[in-house]
Amino acid sequence: MTPAPAPDAARAIAERLSTVRGAIAEACLVAGRPLSSVRLVAVTKGHPASAIAAAAAAGQRAFGENYAKELRDKRRELGALGDTLEWHFIGRVQGSNAREIAGAALVHGVGSREQAAALAARAKHPLDVLLQVSLWGEQSKNGFSEAELRAELDALRRFEELRVRGLMAMPPPSLGGAEASRAAFRAVRLLRDRLCPDLPELSMGMSDDFREAIAEGATLVRVGSAIFGERMRKAG
Repeated sequence: MTPAPAPDAARAIAERLSTVRGAIAEACLVAGRPLSSVRLVAVTKGHPASAIAAAAAAGQRAFGENYAKELRDKRRELGALGDTLEWHFIGRVQGSNAREIAGAALVHGVGSREQAAALAARAKHPLDVLLQVSLWGEQSKNGFSEAELRAELDALRRFEELRVRGLMAMPPPSLGGAEASRAAFRAVRLLRDRLCPDLPELSMGMSDDFREAIAEGATLVRVGSAIFGERMRKAG
């Protein structure tokens, strides 16, 4: 049975979702882009399945999870509804979770050839993936530098079980400010245009900076707190 959210909580989620959609539409208008060129992925990390049900009732279909176990458990808890939704995995790919996330509609965070191989070994059908890039010198960050992507791209695109669809990025908050965020997103778009202009997807932009990401060509924006508020429980 699909978990039912409290009426007040469901109303608040629907209202915030409507506000985010309006902001996306406005950003597309300012950028001279059609609204259909940007898709919203509602990120539900740390929120209960009832919050997903509320957003789904308000028309949202694409949901992103950072943890494989959380994705699996929520999908099961939602029952028949869970099977109608589009699940994206946006966390770090590991050998231990590859089997679980190989059933996602899109994996946003493939950050090494080893991660790609782990997914390819467990994919039951051609799996759409994005390659995560890290262009800002963060040694601990998952993702390819420009030099690494240039060296590995051909090999990554040769995995028959994977379909590389584009790039994903998470610029660090330390960059600071809207202009810095926009410049970071521009760097990702220009990297895609140089190395793999045929790949259509750019997953970039979250609650605080999705407008700047849309201005620089994002096709997928990952928005959590602006829709669901602060996390209701610790993610496991």
